[in-house]
Amino acid sequence: MTTSLMVLKRSLSASAAMSSAIKHVTVVGGGLMGSGIAQVAAQTGHEVTIVEVNDDAIKKAQKGIQTSLQRVAKKAYKDNSSEAEKFISTTLGRIKTSVDLQGAVKNTDLVIEAIVENLGAKHKLFSSIDSVAPQHTIFASNTSSLPIGDIASVTKRKDRFGGLHFFNPVPVMKLLEVVRTPETSDDTYNKMMDWGKALGKTTVTCKDTPGFIVNRLLVPYIAESIRMLERGDASPRDIDTAMKLGAGYPMGPFELADYVGLDTNKFILDGWYEKYPNEPLFKPIPLLNKLVSEGKLGVKSGEGFYKYNK
Repeated sequence: MTTSLMVLKRSLSASAAMSSAIKHVTVVGGGLMGSGIAQVAAQTGHEVTIVEVNDDAIKKAQKGIQTSLQRVAKKAYKDNSSEAEKFISTTLGRIKTSVDLQGAVKNTDLVIEAIVENLGAKHKLFSSIDSVAPQHTIFASNTSSLPIGDIASVTKRKDRFGGLHFFNPVPVMKLLEVVRTPETSDDTYNKMMDWGKALGKTTVTCKDTPGFIVNRLLVPYIAESIRMLERGDASPRDIDTAMKLGAGYPMGPFELADYVGLDTNKFILDGWYEKYPNEPLFKPIPLLNKLVSEGKLGVKSGEGFYKYNK
């Protein structure tokens, strides 16, 4: 059974699959990650509100979701266009949009933040809605690099705060990291886990450690690969080939770094090094800094460790 068909079957039995605790979700930020989270939540029977800064951003998010849903429907309903259209319209019907953040959280069970990776911006967001959202509402961040505890520090609901780290592209990637701080209550944790499973995701649990599970292992792995290149131990192509054929990785570390974005890798390392200056794995890498300063960011700029056709 294809992934798309499995997702579709879950959406058709949403009343059975949907978490009884979390029925309405507010997603703040309609970019690639936020719109993906909104889509999978709507597909599985949840009511969703996407909050963005202006109408143009909302239109862009809506267009992206519709395009993604069309791909899902095309695979699931190859010979039944009417059912495909019904699936798309039903899912889109569960998604509302708003530019009023405080108004959008007044009647919601879960707020997921998927905005820029900036602690100040996240503090501003959560502090502005902490006294507005209902008492039972859970706050969560989709951050991939910032500590959940630091983000939650500005709120009075630290027991109802956790991390829900999705992976890109959200409708395709099966994994969801559920992150709990020492203050996250068992009830909050269980509700986040149940909701993740209701989305059809495979949930794993992690403490509030830098990068959680995946990025805590992946970013230092990329960093050590760049340090190998700096020392002249091997070429990017040979390192990539070795890890693909010797370790079974689908992409080599340099291919992955270019795909993710060298600026993103640098941003994560810089943030971790600032917080944990004694950790040698987080030390700045001169070659990475040089490439970023030259605008060689990887696939998105046309050149990183490799060159690409834009």
